[in-house]
Amino acid sequence: MTAASGQFKPGDRVKVKFEDRPGHLRTPWYIRGQSGWIEKVYGDFLNPESLAFGKDGLPKRTLYLVAFNQADVWGKSAGPKDKVLVDIYDHWLEPAA
Repeated sequence: MTAASGQFKPGDRVKVKFEDRPGHLRTPWYIRGQSGWIEKVYGDFLNPESLAFGKDGLPKRTLYLVAFNQADVWGKSAGPKDKVLVDIYDHWLEPAA
């Protein structure tokens, strides 16, 4: 694991930015705008959104494992204890209100 320079730590509540822009986006559509919490900090990695276009991937971005209540994502048919886990880079996250 590489050192992490991101702004969040495990347990922090976060919200995924709701952006729809052209490009190679690494954040699933169904999770944009959702609120969850940081499960794990993986570390800093080259940005795959710029690497996909032949750029150098700099600056590096912190990658997190973010958890969401499944019912918040998929509706009430989900079990109350079920979670959705998604790897999300720092620049897609903001502190939850």
